[in-house]
Amino acid sequence: MDSLEQLIDSAKQDFLAAPDAVALENAKAKYLGKTGLITAQMKQLGKMPPEDRRTRGAVINAAKGQIEAALNARRQDIANQKLQEKLNAEAIDVTLPGRGRGKGGIHPVMRTWERIERIFGSIGFDVADGPEIENDWTNFTALNSPENHPARSMQDTFYIDGNDANGKPLLLRTHTSPMQVRYARSHDLPVKVIAPGRTYRVDSDATHSPMFHQVEGLWIDTDISFADLKGVYLNFIQAFFETDNVQIRFRPSYFPFTEPSAEIDIAFGSGPLKGRWLEVSGCGQVHPKVLANMGIDAEKYIGFAFGSGLERLTMLRYGINDLRLFYEGDLRFLKQFN
Repeated sequence: MDSLEQLIDSAKQDFLAAPDAVALENAKAKYLGKTGLITAQMKQLGKMPPEDRRTRGAVINAAKGQIEAALNARRQDIANQKLQEKLNAEAIDVTLPGRGRGKGGIHPVMRTWERIERIFGSIGFDVADGPEIENDWTNFTALNSPENHPARSMQDTFYIDGNDANGKPLLLRTHTSPMQVRYARSHDLPVKVIAPGRTYRVDSDATHSPMFHQVEGLWIDTDISFADLKGVYLNFIQAFFETDNVQIRFRPSYFPFTEPSAEIDIAFGSGPLKGRWLEVSGCGQVHPKVLANMGIDAEKYIGFAFGSGLERLTMLRYGINDLRLFYEGDLRFLKQFN
């Protein structure tokens, strides 16, 4: 096949006959490879006289250009064909009925969280948020928990890799109380705030979870008393359960960050829990050492704090008797609240 015109026609036919990219590259080698027909033509130039070599070389280069153009055109055709096949395979039939999208809902504990924020916001409390990975000082020391406090035990606390600036191990916060210190140190007095959030302890049964939710409340001013605490919490309980037929009582207790301290119990005047006292919160007057760690003059300012479990309040509101139901992901349970 000496004629370059015939070579060009033959190459075009072979390229067009190639069904895919692999076959096309094999056809390319026949003409443009190291032992291809065009390459063989180029090698013959060395045997020709100089005056003929220039002319013949230009003709061969022109033929080579036409073959390369045909090759590139076929490459593009194959690519377009492959793309079209993919588009056809992924095509959406717009005449089919639409696929329904399931409607999501709010988790019952999150419903309680949002409800608490609205209630306390209505009486002037700010809402604060803080880190779930805490340092030793904020989680324990600043809250008047000594080095040997049981809450620092590996059996009660999740420690994580890494240390704080004082070389103490970092941990997942065991309560939302660290936000008392963080918020008070970064805001002007008076302080009136709640801090809802996730907390962590090594505990798991029908009434305990290794991850649970708390809401911390703090009010610091020059003239705050237990009477204010009782009024605020009674208002909250009545609004949360949407009934005035509920009582609260303070029962003496101990917390390292408050003095005096108390447990808050409630009793409903009607319903399945009528007359039964139920513990729902811990509270107390902020300890002078905690005020000092907040940078506050304990001789001038006084305050109260309380902490309530969101799961506990949710269980009472909806009549749930097993905490684990909240986190098993059973839609039959969760759909009841939406």
